Amino acid sequence: MDLARVSRTARELMDQHGLKGWTFGFDDAMRRAGLCDHGRRRISLSAPLARLYDEADVRETVLHEIAHALVGPRHGHDGTWRAAARRIGSSGRRCVDAKAPAIDGPWAGVCTAGHRVTRFRRPMRPLSCSLCSRRFAAAHLLSWTYQGQVVPLGTRYESELREILAEAAVRAPANGTLVVGPVDPGRLGAEAGAESPEGATALG
Repeated sequence: MDLARVSRTARELMDQHGLKGWTFGFDDAMRRAGLCDHGRRRISLSAPLARLYDEADVRETVLHEIAHALVGPRHGHDGTWRAAARRIGSSGRRCVDAKAPAIDGPWAGVCTAGHRVTRFRRPMRPLSCSLCSRRFAAAHLLSWTYQGQVVPLGTRYESELREILAEAAVRAPANGTLVVGPVDPGRLGAEAGAESPEGATALG
């Protein structure tokens, strides 16, 4: 959608819902569609994503952020925010519709079932596929490439990966079939965990 049209749509919706004292602008976010900055009384949309969105996606994003502005910073995406969002015509979803356009990061992770996720930053620790297992599971580890090439992921990553695979091998049953169960991500640090394939774009 043309950014000038996006800006006009946002301004009209903000005025319609009582945010005439708030400003609107664009930012360069790639994974977040919108932002409500209570301190600056400003709503912004990702310019790269807004260019890809149709009018329905833009309206949904703006209304999502307007609802944040109306309920204040203490509510996040709780029931109060959701009720306000629906009252003004938003879906009340936390993320953009899964069918909405997204921007792929240069890092791509693929699990053994073929599910794919992308990131803009190098993964620091092993991650598993959330479609295959809701908990971190060594059986569903993501294999990473950078711009289509296999590259080293660093000493820390490789060390933790060896530890995970060694633990998985110890847990294999006596008949020799390796059935890898979930690994406790808490032991591995806050970043280890399940990664959502084609990670949903946060609205804000």
